[in-house]
Amino acid sequence: MTTVAAPQELEAGVAGRYRQALRNVAAAVAIVTAFDAGGVPHGTTVSAFTPLSMEPALLLVSLDNTSRLLELLEPGTLIGVNVLAAGQADVGRRFADRAADRWRGVAWRAEAGAPALRERHAFIGVETEQLIPAGDHTLVLGGVREADWAPGEPLLYWQRAFGSYRPV
Repeated sequence: MTTVAAPQELEAGVAGRYRQALRNVAAAVAIVTAFDAGGVPHGTTVSAFTPLSMEPALLLVSLDNTSRLLELLEPGTLIGVNVLAAGQADVGRRFADRAADRWRGVAWRAEAGAPALRERHAFIGVETEQLIPAGDHTLVLGGVREADWAPGEPLLYWQRAFGSYRPV
């Protein structure tokens, strides 16, 4: 007699393997930022962002549906994607912690209409164009309005830990 797994068991098995597969893919770490209506900066750590198009210049950011930052966004909202440098793991952890005073001790300025970390590997200023529900996340599609970078290595997230990249 053959036992057939229930659909939810199959789904849980695939979900677990999918999570494990993604843990084996290194991703750059960024702090996505925006101002609230009162001009107060907000930000959260993400590793799910990607360039989508060069012409026009479009960027895609994935935010958890429970993200406080997501509550501030609508078409036209300016956001900053602050790609962290290799030595900024503490900043990545702080902005991932909902209880932390995220901005304490972090130097920043307004740039391209969004909070921009003064220390970073790269910065991309984006104007939100669309918010697209996608499972337990929302995709933020936006047009690139500004971009710059600094020499050095990016901070990466791999195997549930922060690290860096060195060319071989």
